[in-house]
Amino acid sequence: MKTLPLTLAALAVMASGAMAQDVVRIGTEGAYPPWNFINEANEVVGFEIDLGNEICARAELTCEWVLNDWDTIIPNLVSGNYDVIMAGMSITEARSQVISFTTNYLPSDPSAHMALAGTDASVIDSGVIAVQSNTVQAGLVADSSADALEFPTPDETISAVRNGEADAVLADKNFLQAYVDDSAGELVFIGEDFYPGAGTGAGIRQSDHELRETFTRIIDEMKEDGSLNELIETWFGDGIAKF
Repeated sequence: MKTLPLTLAALAVMASGAMAQDVVRIGTEGAYPPWNFINEANEVVGFEIDLGNEICARAELTCEWVLNDWDTIIPNLVSGNYDVIMAGMSITEARSQVISFTTNYLPSDPSAHMALAGTDASVIDSGVIAVQSNTVQAGLVADSSADALEFPTPDETISAVRNGEADAVLADKNFLQAYVDDSAGELVFIGEDFYPGAGTGAGIRQSDHELRETFTRIIDEMKEDGSLNELIETWFGDGIAKF
């Protein structure tokens, strides 16, 4: 397998379809550690990068990574700017009306509220909650009695809590954990964890049946041989649910 250089701009649509060529273009956000992020060497890395590269290696495909902002990540898949989304995307019924999903490659992981130390948990129901736009968490806050404050990037939601714009942030707990661990007690989890969605999967255009079947087959194979659990533990530690 060859891993091509990171592509920062959208690529032209190949009319023959994703499985008719040797290159599969995978869209990711590059801003959601440990799922996907940019390291100090300006390389896209993370759990999903390792997983996507392994899937492409087993399928004998060339893997090409395309960075895309979260807000437009589904529209750009549908329009053909890449073939797959691997970006910490929860499998939901609403998204399945627009795109299809592989089997999940991460079990349903907990979402949690994070706030400044000393914040009362009552803000979960009555306060201002920062969320990233177009996420499962944004939908949950919109349906609650709290006020949602939406941002295009996950880092902005953390800043909103620190500067007092928001009372708490709601996101994947495994994303928030590093902020809590590195804050020297400034940031804490409040309230109870909960589990939205049906896990994390790769999004694929509804018309690309062969590509979806190929990715699903290899993900299932990796579940069976234990290599997927090894990747999960490498990037998330041993406290996360595995297969």
